[in-house]
Amino acid sequence: MKLIVAEKPDQGAKLAAPFPFAKQKNHITIRPCETFPQGAVVTWAVGHLCELLSPDEYDASWKKWQLDILPMIPSEFQYKVTKTKWKAFKVIKDFVHDPKINEIIIAGDAEREGEAIVRLVLQQSKNTKPMKRLWISSLTPNAVITGFQNLKDEIHTRDLFHEAISRAYADWLVGMNASRAFTLLLQQQGAEDVFSTGRVQTPTLALIVKRETEIEAFRSENFWEVKANFQINNHMYEGTWHKDGDTRLKEEQMAKKIAQFSAGKPAKVTNIDKNTKNIPPPYLFNLSGLQSLANKRFKYAPKQTLDIAQKLYVKGIISYPRTDSAFITKEEASTLPDVLAKLREYSTFNAYFPLPNPSILVSKRYVNSGKVKDHYAIIPTDQTIDPAKLSREEQVIYEMIVERVIAAHYDDCKMSYSTIDTLVDERATFRSKGKQLLNEGWRKVIPFSQDSQKSAKDNDTSLPPVQNGDEGIVSKVNTKKGETKPPKRYTEGDLILVMKTAGKHIDDDSLVKVMQDTEGLGTEATRAGIIGILKDRSYITVTKNQVFPTDKGRILIQAVGDSILASPEMTAKWEQRLAEIGDGKTPMEPFIEQAKKLSASIIQDARMNARSWQLDKEKLANIQSTRKGWKQKKGTGKYPAKTLVGGCLKCDGKVIDKGNFYGCTNYNQSKCTFTISKRTLGKEISITHVKELLSGGTTSIVQGFERNNNVFDAALKWDNNKKKIIFIYDQQPINR
Repeated sequence: MKLIVAEKPDQGAKLAAPFPFAKQKNHITIRPCETFPQGAVVTWAVGHLCELLSPDEYDASWKKWQLDILPMIPSEFQYKVTKTKWKAFKVIKDFVHDPKINEIIIAGDAEREGEAIVRLVLQQSKNTKPMKRLWISSLTPNAVITGFQNLKDEIHTRDLFHEAISRAYADWLVGMNASRAFTLLLQQQGAEDVFSTGRVQTPTLALIVKRETEIEAFRSENFWEVKANFQINNHMYEGTWHKDGDTRLKEEQMAKKIAQFSAGKPAKVTNIDKNTKNIPPPYLFNLSGLQSLANKRFKYAPKQTLDIAQKLYVKGIISYPRTDSAFITKEEASTLPDVLAKLREYSTFNAYFPLPNPSILVSKRYVNSGKVKDHYAIIPTDQTIDPAKLSREEQVIYEMIVERVIAAHYDDCKMSYSTIDTLVDERATFRSKGKQLLNEGWRKVIPFSQDSQKSAKDNDTSLPPVQNGDEGIVSKVNTKKGETKPPKRYTEGDLILVMKTAGKHIDDDSLVKVMQDTEGLGTEATRAGIIGILKDRSYITVTKNQVFPTDKGRILIQAVGDSILASPEMTAKWEQRLAEIGDGKTPMEPFIEQAKKLSASIIQDARMNARSWQLDKEKLANIQSTRKGWKQKKGTGKYPAKTLVGGCLKCDGKVIDKGNFYGCTNYNQSKCTFTISKRTLGKEISITHVKELLSGGTTSIVQGFERNNNVFDAALKWDNNKKKIIFIYDQQPINR
């Protein structure tokens, strides 16, 4: 009899579903059948059942946090069963040692983590029985049956296990040692918090802090453009003055001179450039692409999108979602016509049929076995479903996946781009640009309004049919003032892509193509979790889908400085080394030795650099203020005391720290609504400024407010007449 060990209960149920079975409390019995002549038992882990030992379990002296014991380097890493999951572990262990079981099938998710979860349980169970590996990319009945009929020998996926534990060892070495070092060193500077660091989370945080620093350092500058309307051969069109392609003038006076010169002057068409471009349908989705677009369209956090996709996978209606490939193999491509025939029956998709191209089997844009490593792109399975029967969240993600596949069967979108250069009075050159949709193609399925490309517009900008040499007149001219804009903050969707490219710039036009085979931070399966960790540990906040670093996050990166711990490039190279371990190209031992040396180097550098740290005292005070007054309450863990900040400016109450804002203690009694948000117009308001406002009615100048992409500095002031806080900017009040 075979023992099938799944990763989760719902996965176990799907694996048993195609066969005659009887469900028990903590396992499922498959009765003898063609695939399992002697029957089988399906049981499951509940996520990660095993974890690495904590420092003090290796060495009792490591329990106390102190600098002189760092770095902590175990002579041999060891795992243990997590206490809260002992019952689930014992069920598997008992089956492993059941004499009726003669073979064990590893049936976790077909990727690195799924491999590790099941193998570690079997390792802790001291399994000696032969093992096979189930490797499938969907949970449809056909895929499950085919998978069990074509099991891999466990040796073919053993390297994935080595990659997983190598990653875990490296994360333990860097995380445990660096977290203790920076926590202790920052506490010496006055911080009263724990500073968690990580091999992936810290360089990711460094990228976020770097962007925020760029925004704060940015100073907006005014510029002017000159716009002219031309009347040529009864045609009207607008152009913008330029010199060597640059349309912006730094001086208003010069813009006015050009406008004055051009007004009413003769104009002549000197150059016409027309270009037709065929834009192919977008690539199929990998996880990063799906997460990024779902964040753009629906503001879904990457973790939310992954969770939704996982639900669709467990339902058997999409392929495995944790994939880094945007391609499929010929085998999958050959099944798509039948899948699409079923999808055609649903009203959501019916309007897209008949398809211009019935198959993509010969399209190298989508079908490339060489670019499919463990899993192919995310596609719908033959177990289709009417999207209307899904929850709203599941519906929109399923529709996105299906629409990408349908669009791949459409022709290119054809666009016409045109440029007209117009010379005014033989001296001033104006340029006009237009574009026109010639053939809709795949845009019928994914219209411009849903596009992720910056250049996408809903409306055409058509230029008139003038000819080179045509003459006319400037009918109208005016100057237009503009302001330079700071870099944009990352959205969570942007952050997924920034992590994937290790901070390298990518153009939206070639998003998927650029992201193929790149060295990144983390993996498809872990990036959403890393962002979640940064949130949970109060290093970042997300407001209106924009990612902001907190004072705590900025202090940590300020302390880490140029350390290799914050280097996206170094971490990306580590990811590449780990992938090589998973591919069986390199052994794990040299990598672990490198991680040990790196941990020691990080500790040494931190201790040396701490002597010259010049940390932002105000930000340190903010971190301290969130920890002061923490008390221990038996049985309930820790809870924050409500820190007193000052007196209320509306009533006789007191203002206290209420988490995301400061508020009056009289709210419950007199409904006093006095509040101060901890973040205003993109700027974190420090406790120092709040105390200034409450004690003196105004703050010192706060730098880095942002409104309509313009950054400005201002003081906050309490207006007693309006009973509200206003900005004082250039001596003029601005309503907040």
